[in-house]
Amino acid sequence: MSGGFPVDLILFGMVAAFLVLRLRSVLGRRTGFERPRREGPGAYDPAAAQRPAEIAPDLPAAAMPAGGTRRTVPDPGSPVGQALMRIRGVDPSFDPNGFLDGAEGAFRMIVDAFARGDRNMLRMLLDDDTYAGFAGVIDGRERAGETQRSEVRAMQEMAIEAADLRGTTADVTVRFVSDQVNVTSSKDGSIVAGADAVTELADIWTFRRDLRSQDPTWKLVATRSA
Repeated sequence: MSGGFPVDLILFGMVAAFLVLRLRSVLGRRTGFERPRREGPGAYDPAAAQRPAEIAPDLPAAAMPAGGTRRTVPDPGSPVGQALMRIRGVDPSFDPNGFLDGAEGAFRMIVDAFARGDRNMLRMLLDDDTYAGFAGVIDGRERAGETQRSEVRAMQEMAIEAADLRGTTADVTVRFVSDQVNVTSSKDGSIVAGADAVTELADIWTFRRDLRSQDPTWKLVATRSA
């Protein structure tokens, strides 16, 4: 990630299942919004729209919680804020701040799954096209006998940068600034990419969901470097 009963594998599976359920409960609760390494691929009713202040009436556009992560939610009067309001018009329980909670969880899980080559986890969190790109990189890594280690040491910033609603399909784009360690090693253990040092990285990810779907998961549909 010997002999004897593989208790460690069972425990890992239980932990992974718990994390997936936890993530889906945040991203797919209809309360909200939902990095591979640099080599990864990277009908609205106006009457239903809420008043701008109702999107996040108690929170400023940018807040620095105790954990140190700076979070930015667009001003309700801005074009992005208006798009979020339209999303809430279709899904009244939609909350951008709740979405950012799930987005951070998704970010960490996808980075980890990509590094470990966990295709099952990636299938649950990525759309088909994005998954194909990620899987292609994993395939190439495995053919070369390479392994990757990726760790998100800290999340410095998260900001909602764009939002769109087409019919009942919503897209929300988040900018992540994180401190990470990313190292790719060859068969003999020598480093072929990255470095065993903390680097600040900025990524822009777009998540999508049909707000009327029974599937509550916001899936990653696009990635790029900031």
